[in-house]
Amino acid sequence: MNQTIAVIGAGTMGNGIAHVFAQAGFQVSLIDLNHDQLTKALAQIQKNFDRQISKGTATEEQKKHSLSNISIHTNLISGIGNAGLIIEAATENTDTKLEIFKKLDAIAATDAILASNTSSISITKIAAATSRPQQVIGMHFMNPVPVMKLVEIINGYATSAEVTKTITELTLQLNKVPCVVNDYPGFIANRILMPMINEAIYSLYEGVAGVEEIDTVMKLGMAHPMGPLQLADFIGLDVCHSILKVLQDGFGNPKYAPCPLLVNMVTAGKLGVKNGEGFYSYSSGSKELVVSDRFRKAAK
Repeated sequence: MNQTIAVIGAGTMGNGIAHVFAQAGFQVSLIDLNHDQLTKALAQIQKNFDRQISKGTATEEQKKHSLSNISIHTNLISGIGNAGLIIEAATENTDTKLEIFKKLDAIAATDAILASNTSSISITKIAAATSRPQQVIGMHFMNPVPVMKLVEIINGYATSAEVTKTITELTLQLNKVPCVVNDYPGFIANRILMPMINEAIYSLYEGVAGVEEIDTVMKLGMAHPMGPLQLADFIGLDVCHSILKVLQDGFGNPKYAPCPLLVNMVTAGKLGVKNGEGFYSYSSGSKELVVSDRFRKAAK
């Protein structure tokens, strides 16, 4: 596989994936139809490098060299070029991903590996939209990508052993830890994480405890670095809802049904960090975690 990587989608995950590949010395094409999103992505990558520099985990020279490895594109064909690996990091929507993979199959080099950063959608289903299912695999990076070590590598039904070996070795080159799993709803990370988050939301919904109490119990009692409600805000409540629906539909088990409170919050547009309010309220520049007014009032 050549050293050119294409990343489709310049959002939080896409720019993080571009960051780690560029830092590892790969040439990265970052592709998004929205040029403003690409500009924001480059600014975020620079900001993340500055954070690494302040912590002593990167240098100014590494930052400069890594940024020079990234090119931005709004055109899918010119952006992909002859990339040996193409990673899709678009929104967590099945139809969107299937459409992207159909296009990739038609224009990517015949030996290119096609990967998805999906956190729950079936790799086998995505691969079936292509004529090369043996070259399709999941690379589920964790957020924030430059910091988190895990990459969940998901084998589709037809993924070849050679492709799995290539992606595993590539993950190690990024100084990440690969964990290979098989393609069932939610894989491992979200099959275990999302029911826990959903149960935390149910505990709030049923009045067992407040937002801070639930998160404090899990942080101090279970050694979690972040409580489940804060984590849900960080992931995005819409994303949590989507993954739970994938689990519910995939297993046909009502235990995975999203809590009615989560459904209502997503319907109301309260999505967490991404738009400033979920279980907590977020204001730019503030480091203090403040429980959302809705839940503070409900607790009185």
